[in-house]
Order: sequence, then C-alpha cells, then structure tokens
Amino acid sequence: MSIARRVVLFGLSGLLLTACVGGGTFKTDYVPVPASVSAGWRLADVRVSVPKTLTVSEAKTLLPNADIVWREDPLGDRHAQVAAIMDAAVTLGAQGLRGSRPVVIEVTVLRFHALTFEAEQRGTNWGVHNIKFTARVVDARTGEELLPATEIRAELPALAGNQMREARRKGVTQKSMITNHVARTVAGWLSIGPDNRTSFTRQGN
Repeated sequence: MSIARRVVLFGLSGLLLTACVGGGTFKTDYVPVPASVSAGWRLADVRVSVPKTLTVSEAKTLLPNADIVWREDPLGDRHAQVAAIMDAAVTLGAQGLRGSRPVVIEVTVLRFHALTFEAEQRGTNWGVHNIKFTARVVDARTGEELLPATEIRAELPALAGNQMREARRKGVTQKSMITNHVARTVAGWLSIGPDNRTSFTRQGN
C-alpha cells in the first residue's frame, strides 16, 4: 500500500471516529414548585443518596460508559464525592427558603457524568456535564411528604481546550461550574430564583 493511500485511509478513519463520538440535545429541565407553596418552606436539611448501583468509570477515554464519571477529586469513593458535591449544590440553591415550615430536601442522584481529563483536552465547543437527580420534600418534624420525588435534569455545556485552561487559571473548575449550575437549577425549581431551564446541542455524553 502506498504512503499516500495510507494517509487517506488514516484520515478517513479519523473522520469516522469523530462522527461516532456521542452527541445530541441536552437540557436543564424540571417542573417548578409553585412559589405560593415554597414560600412557606424553610430549609432544615439536605439528604443526598448516591445509590451503589450507579456504575463508575475511571477509563481514560473521551466518553466512558458509566453513570458516574468524576476526576477532579483524588481517586477514591466516587459515590461519596458526588454526594458531597450535590449536598453543597442543593444547599446553596435552597438557601433562599425563608418560610416557617422546616423541610428536608431528599435527593437521589441518577447520573453524574462530568468530563474526563482526556475529554477536557479536546477543542472548544465540546463536552457536557450531565447531571440528573430526583428531589423529594418532606416536613422536617413529622416526615410528612410535601412533594413527591420529581426528576430534575441539570445538564450544562462543559469547557474544554483553551477555554478550560484559561478558566482553571482563573480558579474555575468543573466542580465549581457544576455546583453553581445545580444550585441555580434548584433555586429555579423551588421558584426562589430565576428559571434556569434551557436546552442546547453538543457533542458529549
């Protein structure tokens, strides 16, 4: 096989590989709690569950096939790390509850798929932080269910390539971006902040 033909075939295989990289339409979405309801609530606690049935990947690839993909914390219990991030984010988002009835927000994580460092090195306009969870509200004193578990999607475009390198120089991390986005999403869901629902199309997973 000639060198020229090998180069052509290599180029075609590279294009095919790029074409196979996952992508689609992503969104931040929820059914807002009526403001007249959440106005009576005061945050007493946030309880986060990250089921051990959620799969974890440490594969150094662009799009690992797993429920949990998280790399910024040291290698360890990824379920516990995700729980800590979500606890901080939901607490931040719900801190505007100022009513008289103390409530607990119970969160169950369904998916927490951030970028691998390999994906982060890709060019700009690439990658998605894919966060999905359910949230349930109960009375902190009686345990009475005030709002059944509802699904919340908090997907956001990730930064990659030069954009992420510049962001890191300014102290912005995947963790800070995810935390702030989930917090804004929770605030919008509770009708104590701007509506954060949106959609976008991007290569990612």
